[in-house]
Amino acid sequence: MKIISTEIPEVLIIEPQVFQDDRGFFFESYNYQKFTDITGNLINFVQDNHSCSKQNVLRGLHYQIQQPQGKLVRVVIGSIFDVAVDIRKSSLTFGKWMGCELSAENKRQIWIPPGFAHGFVVLSEFAEVLYKTTDYYAPQYERCILWNDPNLSIDWHLSGQPILSAKDQAGKFFNEAELYT
Repeated sequence: MKIISTEIPEVLIIEPQVFQDDRGFFFESYNYQKFTDITGNLINFVQDNHSCSKQNVLRGLHYQIQQPQGKLVRVVIGSIFDVAVDIRKSSLTFGKWMGCELSAENKRQIWIPPGFAHGFVVLSEFAEVLYKTTDYYAPQYERCILWNDPNLSIDWHLSGQPILSAKDQAGKFFNEAELYT
């Protein structure tokens, strides 16, 4: 397993060791002990989520103000541009974002710890995204930051107009959002 550091030290890109031959491929997508060693934390995932979206669907930027969720994200079909925004006021990287392409082809995963807003846009015709979370979904605590907030200036790698849910269209500006201390 190869770990790629990002400009936000707590956010990690994970490349699994893939064994491939003329029959196909095999890789270990998750190993508790290796993940614990990588992050330096005992992480307990409690929920797995699976979404399917068509090209230019943009989901985010989501987080839970209570019951914050760490997320281990990967793509099993297609490709996405995945984004994490540091919303911890006490952090040296507060207000910074990082993004990377995750795809079925590159088999990369991204670890986004609690304290970050998360979103992605689908780059391929469609994509299926799987992610593990460290806490349960709690809609009463869910918050959304506006995907195109000029204070964040996220380059989403869009190839057209984004397709947004009503919730994502109604996101708050970063400087008006309820954030972590």
